[in-house]
Amino acid sequence: MPDFSLKRYFDKPPSKELFCLYVGKTMLMAVTALLGIFLPIFLYNLFDHNLRVVVSYYGLSHLFYGLFVFFGAKLLLNKLGYKAALQISTFLGALFYAIFYLINSHNYIYLIPVSLVVLVAYRLFYWLPYHIDFTKFSDRENRGRQVGFFEATRSILGIISPFIAGALIVCYGFNVLFLIAVFFYVLSGIPYLFISPIKEHFIWKFRETWNYFFSRKRRRTILAYTAHGAENFVDAIIWPIFIYQLLRGNFLEVGIISTLIVGVSVLMQLILGRHVDLKFRKEKILKWGSFFHATGWIIKVFILTPLQIFVVGVYHKFTRIFLAIPFDSLNYDIAADQGPYVDEFTVLREMATNLGKASMALLVIFISFFFGLQWTFLLAVLATVFIGLLKKQDLEFFRA
Repeated sequence: MPDFSLKRYFDKPPSKELFCLYVGKTMLMAVTALLGIFLPIFLYNLFDHNLRVVVSYYGLSHLFYGLFVFFGAKLLLNKLGYKAALQISTFLGALFYAIFYLINSHNYIYLIPVSLVVLVAYRLFYWLPYHIDFTKFSDRENRGRQVGFFEATRSILGIISPFIAGALIVCYGFNVLFLIAVFFYVLSGIPYLFISPIKEHFIWKFRETWNYFFSRKRRRTILAYTAHGAENFVDAIIWPIFIYQLLRGNFLEVGIISTLIVGVSVLMQLILGRHVDLKFRKEKILKWGSFFHATGWIIKVFILTPLQIFVVGVYHKFTRIFLAIPFDSLNYDIAADQGPYVDEFTVLREMATNLGKASMALLVIFISFFFGLQWTFLLAVLATVFIGLLKKQDLEFFRA
C-alpha cells in the first residue's frame, strides 16, 4: 500500500511560509467546498431563474478584475506590500458574504452592485499576493506534489461539504452558510501574520503591460491562460446550475451527488502530484489531460438523469486531475523562472485568465438565446483543447 506520509511524499518539508499559506488557503477552500456549487444556484433563484443575469454578474466581476488588475498591482500592492494585501483580502471576503447574508428579493437591486465591487476588490487584494507567494515559497523539485497536496486538500474538504451544505440549506436556508463563510474568512487571516514579506515591485507602465499581453511571441501562452479561464467559468457557474435544473431544484440531491463525485478523486490527486515531479513530463500529462477532459464536456451535453450526472461527473473529475495538476505546476514553474518579473508575469496571467472568463460569459449569453444550457458545454470543449498549449519552453516567457 502506498505510503502517503508527508516525509515520504515530499523530498523535503515545505517552508514555514508555504505551510502558513496552506493553512489560510485551506480555510478558504472550506468555504468554497460549502458554497462553490451553491452560490451560483442562490443567484439563479434570486434572479428568478434568469441565467443571463447570473452569467452577467460573474462575467462583469471577471471583466473588471481583468482590466483593473494592473492598477491593483501598481497602486495597491506596491504601496501596501503583499503580506498586508493578503490580510486585507480576508476582511473583503468576509464582507462579500456578509452582504449576501443581508440580500433578499426586496433589496438585491441595491446590494448586488455593492457585492460586485467588493468581489473585484477582494480578488485584487488576494490573488496576486497568493500566486506570487506560492511561486516564491514552493520549490521546483516538489512543486507538482505541493500543487497536488493543495488540490487533494480541496477534494478532501469537498467529499462531505456539498452534502452538509445541501442539508443546511434544506433545514435552515442559505444564511447559515454565509455566516460560516464570514467566520472562516476572518479566521484565515491569522496564518498570514506569520508569512515573511516579499520584496517585489511592479515596474511596468500601462501601455507596456498591454504590449506584452498582445505580443506575438507570447500569444500561445496568453491563449492557454485565456482558455483555462474560459473553461473554468463553465465548470464553476454553468455546470452547478445545470445540475440544479436536472434535479428539479432539490438542494440535498445536488449536495449528495456532488459529494459522491468529488470523493473518488482524492487518492488520484496525491498519486499524480508525485508522478508529475518524478516520472513524466508535465506538458505531456497536460496534453493528454486536456484531450480526455474535453471528451468529458462532450459527454455532458447528453446527460439526462441523476445517474448519468454521477457517472459522467466521476469521469470528468478524474480527467480534471490530469489537467489541473500539471497545468498549475507548470504555471508556477514558468512564474518562478521570471525572477524579478514574477509579479509582472502574474499580472499578465491574471488578465488573460479573467478576460477569458468574461469572454466565455458573453458567449454563454449569446448561445442561450438559441440553444439549451447543456450546449454551452461545447464552448468548454474548445477552451479545454487550447489549455494544452502551455509548454515547458514557456519558461523563456520574457527572453528573446
